[in-house]
Amino acid sequence: MSETQNNALNGANGGANPAGGQPAGPLMMNLQYTKDLSFEVPGAPEIFTTLREQPRIDLSLDVQARPLQEGGNVYEVALQIRADAQTQDGAGASQTAFIAELVYCGIFTLNVEPNMVEPLLLVECPRLLFPFARNILADVTRDGGFPPVLLSPIDFVALWQSRRGQPQAGAPAANA
Repeated sequence: MSETQNNALNGANGGANPAGGQPAGPLMMNLQYTKDLSFEVPGAPEIFTTLREQPRIDLSLDVQARPLQEGGNVYEVALQIRADAQTQDGAGASQTAFIAELVYCGIFTLNVEPNMVEPLLLVECPRLLFPFARNILADVTRDGGFPPVLLSPIDFVALWQSRRGQPQAGAPAANA
């Protein structure tokens, strides 16, 4: 491996570059992983024989961030997605087709001014995680016997701004 490649890889050690090269960027994704994944089909196997139409899917999404060390610049950002699919049975009653829950996380190092921490954690970090979480949700619903749930792009800026307008009772630890 060339020295340039080694220096680029070594930059992921929390911002320090031991070779004395350029400092790390303002936002680095160190790691991403599935923290929790659940897929339930409570009405199986009957749901597969009675399902006549595309289920109505209710989605909920939340973003949480927390520091991994006191006073540090390394954070865990969690993108939490829940999909509840409901369908009508032959008698017109609502029936749960499936429930999918995903918590997809990333570990990020931030090298920014304190006033930029919250927007990076609650806008940019989930924006980087979203394509991977979207793919996992589509795969698990398809593998579960249903059409894949394909999430539309999400405006994380609007989500963050709406959260800022609400009381900060359950505020993420990103305000540090």
